[in-house]
Amino acid sequence: MSRLQEQFNATLAGEIQQKLGLSNPQEVPRITKITLNMGVGAAVADKKVLEKARDDMQKIAGQRPTICLARKSVAAFKIRDDMPIGCKVTLRRERMYEFLDRLVNIAIPRIRDFRGLNPKSFDRQGNYSMGVSEQIIFPEINYDEIDVIRGMDITITTTARNAAEGRALLEAFNFPFKK
Repeated sequence: MSRLQEQFNATLAGEIQQKLGLSNPQEVPRITKITLNMGVGAAVADKKVLEKARDDMQKIAGQRPTICLARKSVAAFKIRDDMPIGCKVTLRRERMYEFLDRLVNIAIPRIRDFRGLNPKSFDRQGNYSMGVSEQIIFPEINYDEIDVIRGMDITITTTARNAAEGRALLEAFNFPFKK
């Protein structure tokens, strides 16, 4: 088990249960998966761009991403059906907790001009979505080897029933929300 998962099972789950006033420990919200998504619009003109983006995401996530294809043609963007335009990774269990640990403790503090994460980015089910504008905040990426700075979307899917429960869960994991 990863350090963060052991900490959650030992102490954080009990703290969240008390904070939310839940009677059953099975009601405590948990993180089920983390999804990383990188749209690469420049892949329309050059296929090598998508390969470099996939390599960067593989270094960050620790597993090989899948290539996302366009669902329909858009003439204005010169996109045809089934053209590769992005990549995504879904992390679960061990890798999910390891990525979450690196995100909170290493990557987020390296963001330039960081003032806190937006606390309004929860959906009604308690899932949290955030965008990262530079992949170089992750320590796995060598700054000298990147060709273009790319951003990505990070979605944290939880078992929370509403945004308040989701926020309590992520605050227990020391997410730096704006005050």
